[in-house]
Amino acid sequence: MTISMSNALGNHEQGLLMRSRRAEILSNNLANADTPNFKAKDLDFKAAMQAASSGQSGGQVKLDKTHEGHMQISGSGAADIKYRVPSQPSIDGNTVDSQVEIAEFSSNAVEFQASFQFLNSKFKGLTSAIRGE
Repeated sequence: MTISMSNALGNHEQGLLMRSRRAEILSNNLANADTPNFKAKDLDFKAAMQAASSGQSGGQVKLDKTHEGHMQISGSGAADIKYRVPSQPSIDGNTVDSQVEIAEFSSNAVEFQASFQFLNSKFKGLTSAIRGE
């Protein structure tokens, strides 16, 4: 009997990848909080997970290998990235609200940690099953 990793892990692996991508986007927003005309963005996590769960490639972008040492990967593309609607944009056109970004980043970090712990417990259970414990 073979174990299907996708069946055993569910969509938590994809969730971790998307949470990681969202952390990059949110940290980029924070890094550009003082950049004139910078528009805050966020990952539409729900839409990205629905696309990933249904196997749609709408949010996937194929990356080109420019060197033989590069890994072939695909990642979440711009389809799931949306501009954040500001509650009060600044005079210089920047839409980053540092407090909102910090709150979203913290929430994303907690959700990432929860998914990571869930996957860790799944791997421990699979390891125990393989060992016959």
